[in-house]
Amino acid sequence: MHQHMQVPPLEGRARCNYVNLPLINGDRLKTAKTLVDKAIKEKKVFSVQGPYPVIRAGLRARGWVERRLPRLSVPRPRRHDLETEATDEGDSSDDDDLGEEGERDDEADDLYDLMSRLVRNETAYFYWTTRRDSVDCRSLRKDQMTNHYAKAGSFTTKVGLCMSLRNLQWFDAADPDTFFPRCYRLGAEDDKHAFIEDFRRTACTSLLMYVLEKYAGDSEWERTREMHDAKSHGLSKTRKQHANQRVGSSIIDNALHVCQEYLNSLEHCDIDMTLETTPTLSEQQWKVFLQNYYLVIHEGLTIEGCEDYAERCKCMLEQMRCFCPQMETDGLCNIWIIKPGAKSRGRGIMCMNKLDEIMSLVDADHGIMKDSKWVVQKYLERPLLVHDTKFDVRQWFLVTDWNPLTVWFYRECYLRFSTQPYSTHTLDSSVHLCNNSIQKHFEPSPDRNPSLPAECMWSCSQFRSWLAASGQGDLWKGVVVPGMQKAVIQTLLTAQDSVEPRKASFELYGADFMLGRDLRPWLLEINASPTMAPSTGVTARLCPAVQEDTLRVVLDRRCDRNTHTGGFQLIYKQAAVEVPQYVGVNLLVEGTSIRRPRAPVYKPLIQSHPDTLSKSSSHRSSLISSHCISGKENQSEEAKKAWPTLSSRKVTLEKSLIFPPKLRKRPHRLVLPSTCCVLPNLAELHPQKLSLTHTQPDHPPTHRTHSNLPSLYHPTPSLDVINLRPRQTLASGRYKHEMHTVNISYPVLRVQKYLSLNRRRAMDTFTEREGPKSS
Repeated sequence: MHQHMQVPPLEGRARCNYVNLPLINGDRLKTAKTLVDKAIKEKKVFSVQGPYPVIRAGLRARGWVERRLPRLSVPRPRRHDLETEATDEGDSSDDDDLGEEGERDDEADDLYDLMSRLVRNETAYFYWTTRRDSVDCRSLRKDQMTNHYAKAGSFTTKVGLCMSLRNLQWFDAADPDTFFPRCYRLGAEDDKHAFIEDFRRTACTSLLMYVLEKYAGDSEWERTREMHDAKSHGLSKTRKQHANQRVGSSIIDNALHVCQEYLNSLEHCDIDMTLETTPTLSEQQWKVFLQNYYLVIHEGLTIEGCEDYAERCKCMLEQMRCFCPQMETDGLCNIWIIKPGAKSRGRGIMCMNKLDEIMSLVDADHGIMKDSKWVVQKYLERPLLVHDTKFDVRQWFLVTDWNPLTVWFYRECYLRFSTQPYSTHTLDSSVHLCNNSIQKHFEPSPDRNPSLPAECMWSCSQFRSWLAASGQGDLWKGVVVPGMQKAVIQTLLTAQDSVEPRKASFELYGADFMLGRDLRPWLLEINASPTMAPSTGVTARLCPAVQEDTLRVVLDRRCDRNTHTGGFQLIYKQAAVEVPQYVGVNLLVEGTSIRRPRAPVYKPLIQSHPDTLSKSSSHRSSLISSHCISGKENQSEEAKKAWPTLSSRKVTLEKSLIFPPKLRKRPHRLVLPSTCCVLPNLAELHPQKLSLTHTQPDHPPTHRTHSNLPSLYHPTPSLDVINLRPRQTLASGRYKHEMHTVNISYPVLRVQKYLSLNRRRAMDTFTEREGPKSS
């Protein structure tokens, strides 16, 4: 037996819990330090946010060391669902079937983990993130690279793309309706009214196309409806109720009238119409028209005597095709697709074909009206089908600079198929949405062509083989690829002024296209941070290649301009636009305050006859008045008698003035009436600054101060030339005597009175206060 004795704890000793840390191999630590020191010296420290094992492996192979970003503490249901929803940053990744498999492999590597700990306090010079707002581009240094541009949401969001392409006419001579389906913002009042008009007009053209196809007897729409009815095990209840009903031919007349008025508006034939002009159809008439349209198109009712309108419908449609490039893809059902803003992977997208249902959705959701992020876009009802199945195309492109705009286009792309055969008689998302994140939740239809892949994806080479088998192999390089490149370039040009350019940034985008029956590509949307998840065999091959080639363009090509860029080819490089440098000049507006002018004081002046003008220059004299006539009436009468007899002539003014160096007290200033010429007070002027400049009567003064009260330029005759500027500067107390020749007219009488009176007063004042001074 063992006796258990309780041993008291030793005083002054604390309990310690020891953590078993893994032993670090000395050689491994030395190797890690060597690689880290070299990476820090060469500025090769990077940070990656998200599951991008290919990016990590490519950077490590180039000698880069990862500085791990802190993990987010809030758990998220999906690792790859990192796009911005609350903010208007853009539609980012569009797949979510990659977990943290790649990161677990990275963490298992002790060497990389050790190197990451050694650079945890270093500056990262390369950032690759999924969210655009993860890194503030404005706070980065010039040598720090990131895979996003600020404010790129002007074309990566559905609203931004819709608004940007409306300005295409200012950047290129192209029509966005030739490659981008018509799109409207549901939250904007003006766009909502424009959408209503477009929906009604499209219903009219669809009805005319229905009449034409019905008369021709080769209606594809009729065949697909019969197939849909057979799969649905009979007619719907609504169609059974209206099986024996017919719609009047007035619906065709209304459609023709609406189309004709639209053509007239395009040719400005309605320019003389007033706002009070009655519209073609009232709101009630439009409501009845659309109800009959739904019965004909959706329920299969026939129109009475529609064969009589076939020729008129054909002629009208030919005219409409000249102005509506999307009429061939509009179809008959008038389907529109409603997309929420700043969401990807097809979330929240709905297809609708009735106007009242769409407007009910807008009125019910106040958030649509608040943020205007929801858009409604015309659905392409007649796309190119592969074995009666709809598909879209995911195409990558890379932007490495925005000034000048530099675009790289990837040579390969892939197709995404839906799991169900295509039909416009159903609005199910399994038929119309080709996103892999949506189609993976559906089982392929048993009626689906067995030649289509189970993974619902084709590579570009597989699609080209199908085109070649159908006799359209040349259209891939001749129509599809040039159309996609042109659409990408024109979209980027419209958004160039909105995106903040940065030399050390780049961004990889994923554009989604649909092909028309003529293989013309139609741009649907552009995604930032496109998915790189190897969800299928096609993406498992293409996505790693795209990431590796991206590093070749943005890293390897910086060191060697002739390096191989993989699948990327440069399709557009804009001419450099010089940005004026800021030199730090302060823009100032200088001026003086406006002062209220003093009230003019009117005093009678002495008027002299022109005969008293002296032309002698041998003694000191001035222009002395010889006749004085007081009173306003006598003065005006004398002026009337004297002025008509005078003409503009050349005379000599004698100037012989003596000025003291400085007056102790400013003498009283004489103010002239508004009809007189105003000259500065000679007693106030320093002898060295005497200058009465030339003044032309046809040009008003540039400024007005309190010293030049009434304007010299009155409708009465004025002085032609006045110049009393001394040619030499005289010392104080001395005088200069010189002659000036000027051209004068009638007001010289008043000028001579002013000079004579002002001089006498100045001399009398100076003599009284200073006393006589010998010369």
